[in-house]
Amino acid sequence: MAPTVSASVAAHCEALVRAQDPDRYWAGLFAPPDKRPFLYGLYAFNLEIARVRESVSAPLPGEIRLQWWRDVLDAIDGGARGDPVSEALAAAIARFSLPVQAFHDLIDARVFDLYEDPMPSLDDLEGYCGETSSVLFRLAGIVLADGRDPGGADAAGHAGVAYAITGLLRALPWHLRRGQVFLPADILETHGITRAMLMSPSPDSPALRSALADMRRIARDHFAQAESAIAALSTEARAALLPLATVPGYLARMERRGYQPSRTLIDLPQWRRQWAIWRTAVRWRRLV
Repeated sequence: MAPTVSASVAAHCEALVRAQDPDRYWAGLFAPPDKRPFLYGLYAFNLEIARVRESVSAPLPGEIRLQWWRDVLDAIDGGARGDPVSEALAAAIARFSLPVQAFHDLIDARVFDLYEDPMPSLDDLEGYCGETSSVLFRLAGIVLADGRDPGGADAAGHAGVAYAITGLLRALPWHLRRGQVFLPADILETHGITRAMLMSPSPDSPALRSALADMRRIARDHFAQAESAIAALSTEARAALLPLATVPGYLARMERRGYQPSRTLIDLPQWRRQWAIWRTAVRWRRLV
């Protein structure tokens, strides 16, 4: 019998994703109903890993929590279960033969979140985005392709980088408040920005605005490359990348008058996000 997700586990994961990752929740509604519990299981796992930093007071407890998830993954073949999210994750891995190593790599990349080390370079940032965001698009695509290779690896790769960089720019106020800098050190150096300047009471200098404009251009470049590669992704798997549809709207908000990078919280009304996702879903269905 194919692994399934119980109604209570599916409801738990769906509620978690709807509350904390609405872009992926709304995009998931364009997936076949029988695939949604597995998708929301993947997304709920991602949320659990991504929010470890916020749930601990020091890196060591965070390392312990991430190790707990590694142990869950190592025990999946033996049928081990821990909580609703791990149950949904185990079912998705078993049913669609998802590569367990990809989840380990995602966890390993998230260790960076626990510390206040600088992001050394743009290449390092793109690698981080690939292991934490692109991989999630790729795994969701495999689920929607019913365990087959959905193609479109370049689409998932660029989509993940565009989406993750945009998310990091949106989260800049929170990151600065907790002493964390995801902006690449090489780009900051190009603009003459030091960590001390970013941690100052008034970091919103013309130099920072210029550096952030560079980051938005990088995000848009990856967005454009993802869009051009979508046709190589199987039709049934394209819904996995639909959160990407919100990227242009978020980036445009950062270019409005009055934007203060260290203070302005970037968001879009729910109807705008839903409209962008729906319109993109319709357009992508027509691609051949």
